[in-house]
Amino acid sequence: MKLTNTDILKNKEAWERAGYELPTFDVDAVRKATKESPEWIHFGAGNIFRAFQANVVQGLLNTGKMKTGLIAAEGFDYEIIEKMYKPHDNLGILVTLKADGTVEKTVVGSVMEALTVDSAQEADMERLKEIFRNPSLKMVSFTITEKGYSLADGKGEILASVKQDMEQGTIKPISYMGKVTALLYERFRAGALPIAMVSMDNCSHNGDKLYAAVHAFAAKWEGAGLVEKEFLSYVEDKTKVSFPWSMIDKITPRPDASVEQILLKDGIEELNPVITGKNTYVAPFVNAEECQYLVIEDTFPNGRPALEEGGIIFATRETVDKVERMKVCTCLNPLHTALAVFGCLLGYELISKEMSNPVLKKLVERIGYEEGLPVVVDPGVIEPKKFIDEVVNVRIPNPFMPDSPQRIATDTSQKLAIRFGETIKAYQQSEVLEVQSLKRIPLVFAGWLRYLMGINDQGERFELSADPCLETICPYVADLKLGDTKVHENVAPILKNEKIFGINLYEVGLGELVEQYFIEMLAGKGAVLATLQRYV
Repeated sequence: MKLTNTDILKNKEAWERAGYELPTFDVDAVRKATKESPEWIHFGAGNIFRAFQANVVQGLLNTGKMKTGLIAAEGFDYEIIEKMYKPHDNLGILVTLKADGTVEKTVVGSVMEALTVDSAQEADMERLKEIFRNPSLKMVSFTITEKGYSLADGKGEILASVKQDMEQGTIKPISYMGKVTALLYERFRAGALPIAMVSMDNCSHNGDKLYAAVHAFAAKWEGAGLVEKEFLSYVEDKTKVSFPWSMIDKITPRPDASVEQILLKDGIEELNPVITGKNTYVAPFVNAEECQYLVIEDTFPNGRPALEEGGIIFATRETVDKVERMKVCTCLNPLHTALAVFGCLLGYELISKEMSNPVLKKLVERIGYEEGLPVVVDPGVIEPKKFIDEVVNVRIPNPFMPDSPQRIATDTSQKLAIRFGETIKAYQQSEVLEVQSLKRIPLVFAGWLRYLMGINDQGERFELSADPCLETICPYVADLKLGDTKVHENVAPILKNEKIFGINLYEVGLGELVEQYFIEMLAGKGAVLATLQRYV
């Protein structure tokens, strides 16, 4: 069996006998409707999109609650489209790994078109412009990671591609946000048509980040006379272009070899993963957990698909903010980051395995229940304690989820301010809570300093996960060795950095405690674990 439309039509019974749920909607009719009247285009053709949004749409297509499918657009790594989508007719296999050990296998076929957002690919770009000019388009969504919206590098310097696009305008842009803004300009020129630009990335106030990037281009282009002066007003008009906030939550690790073996035993051929030139690891299948949440601010100037029928929650901005803060600042993401940092230091390769270590399990429980939960505001649509219960007892310990601390440790410097800094600020603002009562969050900060040395708890070197700030922060700890006890001059510039932590840790009374923990973790081999045992 091969993952193509032709093979599935020819061998439908074989696929079903092997336990695969197949699309049941009229593919030809949906493809025709999507071509003529597209409603939803998504930028970022990676794993979470294939495992979450595409599967939700498939369910709605199967039940007749949607009539058009998805258009996938990839603006960073074009090989994903060329080497994974096109050879498989835009199909993907979703393997849902449940905590009870069962596996659910679904062939997802809701993507009707897959395009590269590459100015050098004229046919694809013309089709994208055509889509943006179509009055039927309701939603443009994104899962391009927080870095995708950034116009500057880790040093705060404007990216060369962004600078070039701002100077040259809408003709053949090369930066991601330059290309997106140029496409939005096409929609403006088609009659200032309404649209919702929906970031679904796992970052705080994601809609604002998208708006800031698009607005920067629109303002620069208008100021230079490269676009009509009304374009900026169009971007700023919420009745024309909205930038809703959203909160997304679904763990979708890198395609795993153990999952590939399941599919191979089923008789599926040509499952080889591809590592692209940009080091993206993609396969014809994605593996993901069962739990998923997506809450979106309900501001859609041109209407929207009935995604609530597929379990997506629409709410006010205030509710989205509460849900996002609940998840990102206290109930999930901080626990993940703690496990990522200490997992790398202690030699773990799976997050789930860490939860069998009583010290690490107790660490995340105390961060979640004792230090985080007291400052969580109940959003009303998801109950915070139940959410943490599910995270700690079901989601993270799921032995079938091949997620690694090394993956989650990626871009940690970009995450600490939100995942921990906001909790510290909430303690500052509280009339009953004291910042100095926080003991486990500072442990994570000390662990991160220890992690930045690139030496594990056994004194062996390991490779740090990608992070845009490594070049600027690693030199501070590069000269430190196990056994050193004088660290203030080395770490103070890091711990004072409000861009990293959201606050100056010394000013809130935590800097010295982090230093103390860090010194103890430097004592020698095994000192990281010993420090955790001492204070957890």
